[in-house]
Amino acid sequence: MSRLVMKFGGTSVGDVERIRRVARIVAAERKPGRGLAVVVSAMSGETNRLVALTDDAGKGLSGPAFDDEYDVVVATGEQVTTGLLALALRGMGVPARSWQNWQVRIESDTAHGKARITGIHADRLGAAIDSGEVAIIPGFQGVTHEDRISTLGRGGSDTSAVAVAAALGAERCDIYTDVDGIYTTDPRITSKARKLERISYEEMLELASLGSKVLQTRSVELAMAKRVPVRVLSSFVEPGEAGPEAGTIVCDEDEIVEKQIVAGIAYSRDEAKVSLKGLTDHPGIAAEIFGRLADANINVDMIVQAPSRVDGKVNMTFTMPEREADRAAALMEAARDTIGFESIEVKKDVSKVSVIGVGMRSHVGVAKTMFEALSKRGINIENISTSEIKISVLIDSSYTELAVRALHTAYGLDAA
Repeated sequence: MSRLVMKFGGTSVGDVERIRRVARIVAAERKPGRGLAVVVSAMSGETNRLVALTDDAGKGLSGPAFDDEYDVVVATGEQVTTGLLALALRGMGVPARSWQNWQVRIESDTAHGKARITGIHADRLGAAIDSGEVAIIPGFQGVTHEDRISTLGRGGSDTSAVAVAAALGAERCDIYTDVDGIYTTDPRITSKARKLERISYEEMLELASLGSKVLQTRSVELAMAKRVPVRVLSSFVEPGEAGPEAGTIVCDEDEIVEKQIVAGIAYSRDEAKVSLKGLTDHPGIAAEIFGRLADANINVDMIVQAPSRVDGKVNMTFTMPEREADRAAALMEAARDTIGFESIEVKKDVSKVSVIGVGMRSHVGVAKTMFEALSKRGINIENISTSEIKISVLIDSSYTELAVRALHTAYGLDAA
C-alpha cells in the first residue's frame, strides 16, 4: 500500500467553490492500493480575522496569559476547512473524514504561536487511509503534553504536511499552492524566469530562508531531515491533469541528473543594517553584542567586522529584518557603556540579493560573475556573506529588481 499526502493552502480553499475544486483534485488522485491524507490551511483571510479578534479580546495581555488562548482561537480556521472538505468529498461519493490534531495526536512543544512538532502517532490514521477513507487533517497546529492546542506559526501547514508524510512513510508530499512550481527567480520581476523540474533540499532551504515565499523554511528542513520528496504544484490545474511532470520536485541532490551551477536568484526587501562605530577591540566583544540580540530573540544575518581608523578600535556591522532594527538599536544604545562604542547607525531601505546553487561546490568564478554583473549596472555592494552553496549581497533597495534581472541573465538562467 502506497501513501500520498496532499496539502492545500489558504487561496486554494478560499471559498466553498474552491473547496469543491480541491475535492475533485483529491478524488482524481484516488487509486487502488494508495492511501490519501490531505492537510489543509484556513480559508484565505480567516486567520487574519481570528488574530484580530484575539488582539481585541486580549487587550493588555501578553505572554503566557495570552498565547495559549490565542492558539485556541486561531486554530479553528483550519478545523472549519477540514469539515467542509470532508463534506464536499462525501457529496461526490468519496469516503472521507476530518481528523483534528488531537485525534491524530500531532504532538508539539509548548511554545504557543511558534510551536515545533515533536512527534506524530499515525497508526490509526494510517489504518484509516489504507482502508480507502480520505483523511482530512488541519495544518498549522498540534497538541502539547498538557493537552493544550498549539500553533506552529505562519506557513506552518507546510510543516504539518511534511511531518504527516514522514510519519506515514508516504511516497511524496504534494504541496498545492497558487504557483505552478519553483522558479529560477520571481516571475513578477522577470518574465524570463524558468520553472525548475527538480531542486535539491539544500537549494530550496536557502531559497526559502532568503526570501522565496513558496515553502516555509521549517518544512524544507524537515523534508531534508526525513528525506521526504516534496512536489510543489498549482491547485488551479484541471483535476486529473497534474501528471508526473507537473510542478517542481524538491529532492536529494543525487536525484538531479543535470545540476546547474546556480539554481536560482532570491531577494528580500525587508532588511536593515545596524553599524556600531568605534568599538573597543577585545576578546568577548562579539559575544556581548550578539548575546544581547539573541536574548531578545532578534535574528541576525550578515556580520562584518572591520578595523577602525583609530588603533584598537573596530567597526561592527550586522543585518536583520527591518522590523527588528529599531529594537536592536535601542538594545545597543542601552548597553553603550557596557559594550563600549562611539556611535550607532541604522540604515533601512536595503535589500538582500542572493544566488544559490549546489554547483558552487565544484565550480570557480561564481562570485566573480556576480560582482561583475552588479558592477556593470553601477550597483554598490554594502555587505557580503557566503556559504557553501550561496552568495548574498546587501544593496540599496532601489536597485533590487535591476540586480535580480542582471544576475539571472549573467548565470544563464533566462528562458530561451
